Amino acid sequence: MRLIPVITAIVVSLGLYFLVIERETLLAFARGEDPETTSETSAAEADAAATADGAGLVAENRVGVVALRSQAQVFDSAVILRGMTQAVRQVDLRAETSSTVISAPLRKGKQVKVGDILCQLDPGTRPAALLEAQARLTEARANIPVSQARLEEADAKLSEAKINLIAAQKLSEGGYASETRLAAAKATERAAVAGVASAKGGLETAKAGIEAAIAAVGSAQTEIERLTIVAPFDGLLESDSAELGSLVLPGDLCATVIQLDTIKVVGFVPETQVNRVTLGAAAGAELATGEVVRGQVTFVSRSADQTTRTFEVEITVANKDLAIRDGQTADIAIAAAGAKAHKLPQSALTLNKDGQLGVRIVRADQTAGFVAIDLLRDEADGVWVGGLPEQADVIIRGQDFVVSGVALAPTYQEAAQ
Repeated sequence: MRLIPVITAIVVSLGLYFLVIERETLLAFARGEDPETTSETSAAEADAAATADGAGLVAENRVGVVALRSQAQVFDSAVILRGMTQAVRQVDLRAETSSTVISAPLRKGKQVKVGDILCQLDPGTRPAALLEAQARLTEARANIPVSQARLEEADAKLSEAKINLIAAQKLSEGGYASETRLAAAKATERAAVAGVASAKGGLETAKAGIEAAIAAVGSAQTEIERLTIVAPFDGLLESDSAELGSLVLPGDLCATVIQLDTIKVVGFVPETQVNRVTLGAAAGAELATGEVVRGQVTFVSRSADQTTRTFEVEITVANKDLAIRDGQTADIAIAAAGAKAHKLPQSALTLNKDGQLGVRIVRADQTAGFVAIDLLRDEADGVWVGGLPEQADVIIRGQDFVVSGVALAPTYQEAAQ
């Protein structure tokens, strides 16, 4: 009776052995396959599983990032600036003398021509002062002939005194003239020399009087000319001229005139792009009103603003109809030499440990690298950068979590996406 439980135990043990240990062989026998082939396949699968486990271990040591396969494109290389319009000329006309305004005021906005009277001042006693100066000039000029005649008379007396002195010396040597006569002749000659010197002094004084009189006349004429303040060029009055009856002092404003038939668009270019802007380059500007104007670069500053480190650029634009006003905001585009560049998301930009602006890339060995870039243009949907090779795998997500040399497990995104 004890033999049956033993046999049952042996059968159950064999069944468990085949189900657990030789499961693949049992299944192959059930399917009618060769057990040896099945064993080899199982071994290969085991090896593959081991390899996969190893690869998974390696992948666990890499950092997952998203990279953009970026290809360099022909870059619209216009230099983009923001600026404003300015009148090509603007001048504040101020009084140079004290007086009362006797002309009716001109209202701002009026078109004026060169030479138009803007402010006329009361002459007061200035015409009388001019007449007095002219009279003094006439008198000084009349003194010149008198002084010249006196000089000629003094020269004649000197010549006569010299002749008498020579005669007295010769007679004295022969014993025919006394010493007293010789001394008198010498005294007369010295007096004649002094007379010539005095006459020359009088002539110089007369000439100096003429110069002083001429200066006085010029000063009086200039003072009268200052009474009339005129427009220096064709333009518009930006302010009312001085009111009738008002007292103006030197430096007081008469009127402000601006010239708008030609206008400037002024912007400031950063030092990284100033070498791309050249004189004579074609340029355009879109005003805040939506109007687009075109002109040429006529000025590029050689000195940077000490605060912003930017350089002033001026574009001259025709404005015959005066449609463009002074002080309007403008978006400026200046044509520059073409180049290739990459357009990347703004989020791709990062800094290295030295604070240098650049991007992180996936290198050929699947490690992270850093490339410094030049920021060419900032647009709403991305930035144009230079300094990258023709083709670059730029990390656009996760770049701030890796440094150069870190192993990567990148996922790629095409530029068109």
